[in-house]
Amino acid sequence: MLAIKHILFPLDFSDRCCGAVPFVEAMASRFGARVTLISAVQPFWYGGMGDAGPIIVDTGEVLDELKTKLGSALVKEFGHLPVERVAEFGDPGQVITDFAHNHGVDLIMVPTHGYGPFRSLLLGSVTAKVLHDAQCPVWTAAHVKNSPSPDHVKPRDMLCAVDTTPKSIGLMQWAAEFGKAAGATLRLVHAVPGIEGWPAGQVDRRFEEDMRQEARRQITEMQSLAGVEAPLCIAVGGVADAVREEARRHNADLVVIGRGVLHETLGRLRTHAYGIIRRAPCPVLSV
Repeated sequence: MLAIKHILFPLDFSDRCCGAVPFVEAMASRFGARVTLISAVQPFWYGGMGDAGPIIVDTGEVLDELKTKLGSALVKEFGHLPVERVAEFGDPGQVITDFAHNHGVDLIMVPTHGYGPFRSLLLGSVTAKVLHDAQCPVWTAAHVKNSPSPDHVKPRDMLCAVDTTPKSIGLMQWAAEFGKAAGATLRLVHAVPGIEGWPAGQVDRRFEEDMRQEARRQITEMQSLAGVEAPLCIAVGGVADAVREEARRHNADLVVIGRGVLHETLGRLRTHAYGIIRRAPCPVLSV
């Protein structure tokens, strides 16, 4: 049974992080969850003069300053929710995942960060580490220049990206249960490769349509096994592009995906999940 009773919200006090606050508040209110605000500061030092060498900053003082700042953060916004505040010293990504593992966190909600001309190609290092290491679902904000759009705060229309592997059965069930609890409709999308760019004469449109029909047959069968009824779109083309276009077409408020594994040479997380998160026009919840 779906249970989201403890949400972890990493806070770095940036504009994008603050822009995610309404999403965290809405999610916690919907599921009656408590929220832990967590912030971390990394050890650092600066170079000394002459032979003094590097001088390590007083970590206790820095941590006390962070605790003070965190203690006064979002008091009004989360005033009606049970909130805990945690400040720690260490690598932020490691601090977040360790806390989630050790304290029964059900959902991590963390905005993505990408800066400069390669914004569309990058995820922030903290977000990437959390996606890689976390064992619980991870919500990420839309990877766009400005703060996440408030139009998507309360999910009304959800899109779940599936493949034809057995793992998608569990993913469908999770998405359907989440959608029911959130009061949102659910659609499924699957992408099959297009024929553009293939050598002339190797394939034709008939073969493409055959692939679509076979994919529809397999996923419809998995829907039956999962007990999930939802409209299914079989798109043609790259996975990230197909999910983005389907999300735009139906004005989706949330995309649900499976994170897959990374120990493979080209694990699904690297090849598909990152691309979906970077290109999705709305937040993505990876399970």
